[in-house]
Amino acid sequence: MKKITIAIDGFSSTGKSTIAKQLADWLEYIYVDTGAMYRAVTLYAMRHGFISEASFDSDKLIAALPNITLSFKKPDVFSKAEVYLNGENVEKEIRTLEVSTFVSPVATIPEVRRKLVEQQKEMGKGKGVVMDGRDIGTVVFPDAELKIFLNASAEERAKRRFNELIQRGDQVAFQDVLDNVKERDHIDSTREDSPLRKAKGAIEIDNSEMNLEDQFHIILQLAKDRIAGRI
Repeated sequence: MKKITIAIDGFSSTGKSTIAKQLADWLEYIYVDTGAMYRAVTLYAMRHGFISEASFDSDKLIAALPNITLSFKKPDVFSKAEVYLNGENVEKEIRTLEVSTFVSPVATIPEVRRKLVEQQKEMGKGKGVVMDGRDIGTVVFPDAELKIFLNASAEERAKRRFNELIQRGDQVAFQDVLDNVKERDHIDSTREDSPLRKAKGAIEIDNSEMNLEDQFHIILQLAKDRIAGRI
């Protein structure tokens, strides 16, 4: 069967990784969570004191990039692939609100983006890949056969993120999560290098009032049509 490349972009907490994982599982494609890659680099910067609430020494982070190795591995055959930073599974650590606070500034660094985009392009060379992020359809795979752009209201996205953090046991305030969502939207949309925007030919889906099952079937049908050459 013909294989295609599926690029899913959109604002934070629109459920990009959820739908990407669902599609990859159903189609038996490779799933790559590019957001996890930027979060892992951010965690590295935090651990080494390159970034904090008081300062961000981007030069030190750039100099340390050759020391950062990222990979995805499945803990077992039934689990999703989790991100490893220099051989350490950091999947849980990268999902905190603190990492969310710093990830957008780190992602604005051109050298960081170049390093990760190069790895992402390599991962998708053989087709049969579902990749989600901020610039997949515009920069990483501008020729992807299917490009999706997910959107939802800031309040709805903050609610989803807040519930996720609470379920993990994190102590957070809803207003802090909402402020973080809005700040990330601003940084992601206005950065000079690969700003978040809808790719040419992308299909925009607002899932503010859409359940996961309906969203999955809509996007799965689009993928089936592309694979069969109907669209």
